[in-house]
Amino acid sequence: MCNIIIKKCERGIKKVKYRKFGKTDFVTSALGFGCMRLPVINGDHGKIDEENSIKLIRYGIDNGINYIDTAYPYHNGMSEVLVGKALKDGYREKVKLATKMPVWLMEKYEDFDKYFNEQLKKLDTEYVDLYLLHALSKERINKVVSLGVLDFLNEKVQQGKIKYVGFSFHDKLSVFKDIVDLYPWDFCQIQYNILDENYQAGKEGLKYAASKGLGVVIMEPLRGGLLAKTPAKEIMDVFKSCDDTKSPAQWALSWILNQPEVSVILSGMNDINQIKENIDTADTVEAGSLSDKELNTIENAKQMLKKKMKVGCTACEYCMPCTVGVNIPKNFSLYNFSSMYDDLETYSKQYNSLDKEVRASACIECGKCEKACPQHLPIRSLLKEVNNTLGRQ
Repeated sequence: MCNIIIKKCERGIKKVKYRKFGKTDFVTSALGFGCMRLPVINGDHGKIDEENSIKLIRYGIDNGINYIDTAYPYHNGMSEVLVGKALKDGYREKVKLATKMPVWLMEKYEDFDKYFNEQLKKLDTEYVDLYLLHALSKERINKVVSLGVLDFLNEKVQQGKIKYVGFSFHDKLSVFKDIVDLYPWDFCQIQYNILDENYQAGKEGLKYAASKGLGVVIMEPLRGGLLAKTPAKEIMDVFKSCDDTKSPAQWALSWILNQPEVSVILSGMNDINQIKENIDTADTVEAGSLSDKELNTIENAKQMLKKKMKVGCTACEYCMPCTVGVNIPKNFSLYNFSSMYDDLETYSKQYNSLDKEVRASACIECGKCEKACPQHLPIRSLLKEVNNTLGRQ
């Protein structure tokens, strides 16, 4: 069980709750800043709105956030560069900086150093506080272990280039437990939200990792923003019957923060209002603080949401770019929204207004996307389903 620690953020605006980070010697803000979905220019994922993004990250830090998360592939390789700039002017010393090794690119031992040094250069830092092996599966961990990745990690820790070692995960629960037991990790990162309580590592994995002393970082707490949207009226009525002041995002984050094994929640915030609301939620909800009525409300809404959700896509964009230009996450989001918000007409119009090469109907079924999908979705058949439903309207 984590320890909740309350201390004032530097500006003294409010009290910010922090949690002990597993067996390590530091505490983290309950809310971390994920840098995978920063504001972009003209919808181009590789062109980050630098000025706005830096302001947002620094606002979060000024208001108590001390965990900043990025990775090699985010924003087509530009997220680390942006984060490095955002942490200038004394901000680097205020946070724990996390980034991730692109394990799928590793072919020989020398690659570990090659990519790590490139990441340090992008981030413009001498060391990384938290370094993760990114998106591990059984196949990937076996590959990098055979290449000597554990020796590499030990070496960098001894050199002071990496302070704490962890991994992020996308595979079955049994694989997760095997990886946890493989090495004396300091922390791990798992996908966890009200729709994914028993998916991949899930709640059992969360408890297992925490029992081993690992700090546990939660990614996709809002399912790529899906859980932040106002759902169908009957679902929203369930929430309002308990508390009509909370947004759907606040309900979803509260459910995670209520669990003592959670160290920090990552949120990809690209709007100042999102940051303010998330900070308020993270500062309000402590482990075990939700009432039975609130927990029952969330459970009822969760079951209703699950029945309406068509595709378990988190919009992580690992499937992108598509060989022929299909915007896979966009198609899936429109399909989900048409069901979850009971509005087939609106989302069919949006689908049919997309450029033809972007629509699901343009899929040539090459299968490249399915190999990259951390959710292991049958993307080709799902795209057919999207077009059959939305394309006919």
